Amino acid sequence: MLAVIFSAKIVRLLQAFVLDVLLQRKILKESVLRWAMHMLIFWGFILLLFMHALGRIVTDALFSNYEPTLNPYFFLRDLFGLMVLAGVVVAVIRRFFLKIPRLMTSSMDKYAIGILAVIILSGFLLSGVKITSKTEFSDMAEEYAGWLSQEELRALESYWVSDQGLVSSDVTRPFAADVLDQGKQAHESYCAYCHAPAKSAFASYSTGKILSPAAGAMDRAGFVGILWYIHFLSCFIGLAYLPFSKMLHIFSTPITIMANAVMDEKKSKPENVATRQIIELDACTHCCTCSLYCSAMMGYEARQNTYILPSEKIAPLKALAAGRDLNEAETRAIVEGIYLCTNCDRCTVVCPSGINLRQLWLNARERLLQQGPAEPLVLSQLSFVRGLNRKKTPADIYPLPLEKADNAVSAKYRPLLDPDRSIDLTPPAGGQQPTSGFENTFSYCFGCQNCSTVCPVVGNYEDPQEQLGLLPHQIMCSLGLGLTETAMGAKMIWDCLTCYQCQEHCPQNVNVTDILYELKYMAVAGVDEGRQNHDQAGGLR
Repeated sequence: MLAVIFSAKIVRLLQAFVLDVLLQRKILKESVLRWAMHMLIFWGFILLLFMHALGRIVTDALFSNYEPTLNPYFFLRDLFGLMVLAGVVVAVIRRFFLKIPRLMTSSMDKYAIGILAVIILSGFLLSGVKITSKTEFSDMAEEYAGWLSQEELRALESYWVSDQGLVSSDVTRPFAADVLDQGKQAHESYCAYCHAPAKSAFASYSTGKILSPAAGAMDRAGFVGILWYIHFLSCFIGLAYLPFSKMLHIFSTPITIMANAVMDEKKSKPENVATRQIIELDACTHCCTCSLYCSAMMGYEARQNTYILPSEKIAPLKALAAGRDLNEAETRAIVEGIYLCTNCDRCTVVCPSGINLRQLWLNARERLLQQGPAEPLVLSQLSFVRGLNRKKTPADIYPLPLEKADNAVSAKYRPLLDPDRSIDLTPPAGGQQPTSGFENTFSYCFGCQNCSTVCPVVGNYEDPQEQLGLLPHQIMCSLGLGLTETAMGAKMIWDCLTCYQCQEHCPQNVNVTDILYELKYMAVAGVDEGRQNHDQAGGLR
């Protein structure tokens, strides 16, 4: 920290603090409405927390004349509360009424909106009922003006009914001017030094006016006490659950933004990077901006796996970081979601919380691939991101997920490639065949071997058949004989580069590459089918 303070990085640190933390520049770039919503909630809640909830600790230490019922604090309390309430209303409209693409609402989002709404509304109701309460007035008058005569007390009560919003059946309107003058003098002598005009708390005063027809009944029923408990408990629950909810981002997001503004990934110690990433998991506000720009969006559309979306991956990663276990289906989904990430860095660039999501996915990817279930996608060309980062993984560790996936996909077909095994040419009942628009083109193959001759994968090996199991022309021949499962066991279908050389050079116009791709799909579908059968049999209990 000292190295940052006494270096040029202090400028970047201050810039990030002012523009990204205080003014929330990134949110403003995305949407003015969203920026206004977040600013209202953020500043309203923070100021209310320190000025009102922690008033005796923070405000009292800063301002010697602090009293929550005196101005400007009396007025500001309502202003800040109204800011939060306005922000919550906008949040509800955005999440539940506006059709914002890929904006998903989790139970934690609903909790955050709900607890804020309960805290603020119960606060306004409590203040409004206290303003109208005859019991509250009587207790206050007895404590601070108990020595006044009955006539003076009635004058004070009349003045409070007239100007302070009190509701009382013991005095009757209209009040005489001299009674109000007498009451005003008593108010200024015994009340005004610690109680500003009720109208200053404009929202609470308006709430009291709305409730005034029922004020007498509410006072007799003890609503002041009931609402106090509701307000206190909601505040207590909100604060107690804050470390476990998304509300923790109030503190973790500024830390993340400022840390990422000055941290150099290459020069930082691994333990410092790990600490920052743990904090980043709590900095996510689940605003879903990252999902809006995600390059893997089509993967989500095709697979309907929500964990492909960056915003939805944070929660399971947070659970894993906390040492909690995910069930088998969730683990498979998050492994696929992490793996399909293209590391295009868009999510990191647009994240208003400043989270280095790209680095988070990179680190989580390798751990999940090593410890999680087999992920067939590592066998495809889509594994290029992991390949580009191969040097970051120990050489003896890197191939393990590949071997695990290869076993999951092809192990059951591998014995079919045994050259000593007799071949059963009887078509199996319900046996699979490539079924796309290219079906049966393999039947045109007459074994010229052009496809195998031009294949760069075949040419890469001295003994390609030993390495690949079957060569492209042999796979076409196997399909022609109805030996689809034998073809699916060939390593060739996974090593295919999809360069289309074989298909372009085929004199019979066999769609060799497309058929290899479809065999790959059929092999993975077989794994998925096995998993579903396992799940239906109670494998996830």
